[in-house]
Amino acid sequence: MASMFGVKPASLALLQHLNGSVLSNKDVCWRWRSSAAGQSKPISWSLVCGLMLFCLGVVSLFTGHVASDLDWYSQRLVKQRLFFKLDGSGKGPVDIWKSENGKHFYGCSKRSRKFPHAVRERSSNGYLLIAASGGLNQQRTGISDAVVVARILNATLVVPELDHNSYWKDNSDFANIFDINWFISYLVKDVTVVKRVPEKFMRSMGKNPYSMRVPRKSPPEYYLDQVQPILKRRHVLQLTKFDYRLANDIDEELQKLRCRANFHALRFTKPIQELGQKLVTRMREMAKRFIAVHLRFEPDMLAFSGCYFGGGDKERYELGEIRKRWETLPDLDADGERSRGKCPLTPHEVGLMLRALGFANDTYIYVASGEIYGGEETLKPLRDLFPNFYTKERLANEELKPFLPFSSRLAAIDYIVCDESDVFVTNNNGNMARVLAGRRRYMGHKRTIRPNAKRLSSLMTERDQMDWDTFARKVKAVQREFMGEPDEMRPGRGEFHEFPYACICKKNGDPDSEQVGGNQRARKKSQF
Repeated sequence: MASMFGVKPASLALLQHLNGSVLSNKDVCWRWRSSAAGQSKPISWSLVCGLMLFCLGVVSLFTGHVASDLDWYSQRLVKQRLFFKLDGSGKGPVDIWKSENGKHFYGCSKRSRKFPHAVRERSSNGYLLIAASGGLNQQRTGISDAVVVARILNATLVVPELDHNSYWKDNSDFANIFDINWFISYLVKDVTVVKRVPEKFMRSMGKNPYSMRVPRKSPPEYYLDQVQPILKRRHVLQLTKFDYRLANDIDEELQKLRCRANFHALRFTKPIQELGQKLVTRMREMAKRFIAVHLRFEPDMLAFSGCYFGGGDKERYELGEIRKRWETLPDLDADGERSRGKCPLTPHEVGLMLRALGFANDTYIYVASGEIYGGEETLKPLRDLFPNFYTKERLANEELKPFLPFSSRLAAIDYIVCDESDVFVTNNNGNMARVLAGRRRYMGHKRTIRPNAKRLSSLMTERDQMDWDTFARKVKAVQREFMGEPDEMRPGRGEFHEFPYACICKKNGDPDSEQVGGNQRARKKSQF
């Protein structure tokens, strides 16, 4: 039986090599016309190609050919302009190191002159306490949203409380990770932020602040109707488990405030910033450009995913035990999850994808990760593919020691290096991947590669059944919409923190139409 990627001789004869070369358009047209001698009207080359591709599509339904084969055949038949569409410019193949179109866009989150100044502390509706949830980047999104919610409620925001009880067990406070004074001063025109509720105010209450949890993705109207009356009545209100509690689709001015909070107000403390920049400098001293890879192959991630990675009964037992920590997780079919693209690639598969895309063996890579499941044995295939392999532990052994007990501070160092890299490669759709992808879009669409896991999973399974050139060609085909190009971003698609469309403008355009995307709320006059 022919391979699922094989070429059927009966229907694809025109695709075969002729004496070591592919038939030209001229050859194909000549053969068609010679076989159609006697007809009064010649059939155009476009019609021929159209009929052939239609037939290929029909054949694919019965033979199991994947769509990437059809893409490949069409590229080789219909001149080269379809290949040029890979980067959206029509000028040539994708530059794997940078987006040529990215230079036409920039982050635009400045407050409008019509956006009223923040209400002062004494004039506000009360104090808003926020209990963030999750790891560093999940909490980052919660803090950014909390700034917007405080604005909606006309509240004084108390510096958010970080999560000390999550899986990561990090007891760092806000001031240990973020520059608290910068955070307060940067937002002074937007939201009044204080470090704590005044003591005399707390004493007058005589009891703990009222707490509540709002539904996920709550719109501004919910906060105005359901939360603000409680705040006004009680004067101090705490919102717990505050992660993804604000809707994606909100007023344009509020979206821009979201971006100012995330991309500007949240600046790391001096010790974290300095060490992160030292690692970037050390990478630059060794190589003009480098890739940062966020592997996200830690045991907790793998257990949460419900996926299987080939480690036998030992893996199933170990990840199963970790999975019990989340009582509400359903039983999942590992094969089904992989076919749906829900499983991260293994480090080896990440390396194969990068080599297939065109990154050479001498490329320098920085791997951002916590504890890798399987340790060095799991990492060895990636090291073999990219010997210039570095981590924060390797680049800063002694300097890293003060940070080692604090997972969020270590994650912050990785965040800085990944943000400064020439190419950032994600390996799942987690919080760090989304937040950094959004920031890199905001900063000029720096190359950010997201594995098309759904399509790559089958390719990785079948890679031993094809030669390297075929495998590489197919990887490039399935990755064409996952390379961080500006036209991949659709207004309203995914999480706003990943696709901050309201905060990205095109250069040299009409100021009223510069914004990449908008929505109905964005066109309304801001009431906040």
